[in-house]
Amino acid sequence: MRLLIQRVQRASVSINGSEKSKIRKGLLILAGIEDADNINDIEWLSGKVVNLRIFDDENGVMNKSISEIDGEILIVSQFTLHASTKKGNRPSYIKAARPEVAIPLYEQLCACVQDKLEKEVKTGEFGADMQVELINDGPVTIWIDSKTKE
Repeated sequence: MRLLIQRVQRASVSINGSEKSKIRKGLLILAGIEDADNINDIEWLSGKVVNLRIFDDENGVMNKSISEIDGEILIVSQFTLHASTKKGNRPSYIKAARPEVAIPLYEQLCACVQDKLEKEVKTGEFGADMQVELINDGPVTIWIDSKTKE
């Protein structure tokens, strides 16, 4: 499982011109799921997300977690995070999980992050054509892949 984590001042997701979810200060997380992912990946990544110290403390040092700043999280499924561009110019998405595998894992990821955060996690809509707007704060953008955790 791959997460692209962006520290944001605000972010929102719209579908067909209608706003589905929005957050203020917090994290916009794009989540890419592959067939090999499982609950161990979800548990590890959820812990990382909630405890990642990327928010400024009183001295302007990135030393606080999302929980410590009472921030919000928006998680959006993003199969293109598994794009392979090794051959030619058209990306291949062969590693991205099919919906029957990806949807339950995406829902488990959202639920696990929500449990650890002890606060509602906002979401996009799996498989929808979404428009994502954000104001990246910093900018701070971090890539975490559960397959490279060791």
